[in-house]
Amino acid sequence: MSESAIITTQDLNLWYGGKHALQSVSMHIPKNRVTALIGPSGCGKSTLLRCFNRLNDLIDHVKITGEITLDDENIHDRKTDVVSLRKRVGMVFQKPNPFPKSIYDNIAFGPRVHGVRNKTDLDRIVEESLKRAALWDEVKDRLHDPALALSGGQQQRLCIARTLAVEPEVILMDEPCSALDPIATAKIENLIDMLKEDYTVIIVTHNMQQAARVSDYTGFMYLGKLIECGKTVQIFEHPKEELTENYITGRFG
Repeated sequence: MSESAIITTQDLNLWYGGKHALQSVSMHIPKNRVTALIGPSGCGKSTLLRCFNRLNDLIDHVKITGEITLDDENIHDRKTDVVSLRKRVGMVFQKPNPFPKSIYDNIAFGPRVHGVRNKTDLDRIVEESLKRAALWDEVKDRLHDPALALSGGQQQRLCIARTLAVEPEVILMDEPCSALDPIATAKIENLIDMLKEDYTVIIVTHNMQQAARVSDYTGFMYLGKLIECGKTVQIFEHPKEELTENYITGRFG
């Protein structure tokens, strides 16, 4: 890839106990682009995604070798502040997971953790984050209502706004639309397209049509290996590997 990379992996391996879940994965994630990770269930997509903000550290008996850099800094360096890393690399999960708090307090939570106390600053962050997540117009008159009263699609956009509130550089999305209906999915996909102006987005999806619609680059994974990675148009229309073509054309997976 000729575009400048914000994240690079080099010979990345990960084991869950005796299971070799990622095998020698080397790839570049271009800045201010959407990169999709596709492949059958259990191929290592979500495991790779969780490497980028070290969420796998929270799992027992995980061993990682190789290198991951963020802005040319090794994220496994002993000097790395993991809290700071997770501020720079935010995560949106498969199912919306708003806190049992108000809409306002969900968005203000992260900034408060990082020391923002001034109400004027918090008000601005909440409004800006909700606007960036295309949710402000729907909730601006009920910011102090419970977040859990929102619809599923609104909850997912709230979780995206909560991630944006701490000003990340990279947003990880693990199957962000799998629990949503088609209308809510379309809103999230439109949002992803807008977000790449200011952020780098990496999305795991089982939906190949979604990968084709929203991503600039696509990586195809199979049995823990990155089989092929390149521009989405090339991967879908002229894959270099037979395995990639077989998956995309539905011959397996």
